[in-house]
Amino acid sequence: MAKAKGENNKKGKLKRKLYEKELLKLQVKLCYMQDWVKAKGQKVIVVFEGRDTAGKGGTIKALTERVSPRVFRVVALPAPSDRQKTQLYMQRYIEHFPAAGEIVIFDRSWYNRAGVERVMGFVDDKQIERFLQNCAPIEKEVVNSGITLIKLWLEVGQEEQDKRFAARVSDPLRQWKLSPMDVQSYSRWYDYSRARDAMLKYTDSKHAPWFIVRSDDKRRARLNCIAHILKTIPYKQIFRPKIDLPKRSNKHAYDDRASLKGGHFVASRY
Repeated sequence: MAKAKGENNKKGKLKRKLYEKELLKLQVKLCYMQDWVKAKGQKVIVVFEGRDTAGKGGTIKALTERVSPRVFRVVALPAPSDRQKTQLYMQRYIEHFPAAGEIVIFDRSWYNRAGVERVMGFVDDKQIERFLQNCAPIEKEVVNSGITLIKLWLEVGQEEQDKRFAARVSDPLRQWKLSPMDVQSYSRWYDYSRARDAMLKYTDSKHAPWFIVRSDDKRRARLNCIAHILKTIPYKQIFRPKIDLPKRSNKHAYDDRASLKGGHFVASRY
């Protein structure tokens, strides 16, 4: 079977040293992009979806660790409250949409309805059908309002997912990532596959297409996601004026280190 256009067909896992070198280059470009987004008043939404353990969190961390949280805002909503359950489904997501000069990253999004809610039986077939039919026209209005909407699906293979789940079970630093819902959904691989396929069929539109990222190699997936975002947003580097730090004034000088004597210091344990 031929590879899909743009699909990553590199062999082997990317070495850490090369990954860190390439990531740093991309992160510099992200800083340029954020300057442009802020200066031009652009509005951007990046949606990250995918199976459990697909690498959404790690990719978002790589994307945001060197930029301003005032420009890049990550939204990861909990389960809806009783009040929110009575609202228009997308209402609680829309209130987090960007204002001018902001990039909002959804760590899972309104597409929860097409994924976990469908697979776990939280919604019926009519609700799913209505949601899938409404997504494309609603997203068209979002795009027409001036928002750049980027939708990324991270796809991890079954064997790799098994390894990552096993690592979470045995590692106390990762066990917090395993929610009761994750454990229940683990056995429903093919139900999620069917839900994914239906979601892509109905919501992969010209104005808001889905882009699929193979994520068995987390490092390659992170680099590919960031490179795609940079390519999608037509930013230009905004050159900042050179900054000359002024000399510190000694007027009103005093021993400001001695003035802290007697304060409550954190113990030097290391």
